[in-house]
Amino acid sequence: MTKRTIKNKQFDPFKNLVLDEYEQELETSIEKGEWKQVPNSEKRKKELEQAARNTLDLRKSKRITFRIKQGDLAKFKARAEQRNIPYQTLLGALIRDYVEGEYKITL
Repeated sequence: MTKRTIKNKQFDPFKNLVLDEYEQELETSIEKGEWKQVPNSEKRKKELEQAARNTLDLRKSKRITFRIKQGDLAKFKARAEQRNIPYQTLLGALIRDYVEGEYKITL
């Protein structure tokens, strides 16, 4: 059990803890020894932590460079301006919608 000392007093965060029915079932099953340790738990924990970090990285923006005809870019910027949004925001939204399957492109 975790306790913290606050100005020479012990603080127990679990002292007045009230568990709901599901939480109580879990607590009881743990006390009965019904839970088993995962084999190689430290290795598995590191794998899951890395997966979580990778997931967070997917939400970050990435700077890219690509070529586009000047006329197309001018028209694209004009359409973004008509909607009062930055053209890079519009481009990002279009890419996001495409990868999510909202748009199909025929080449």
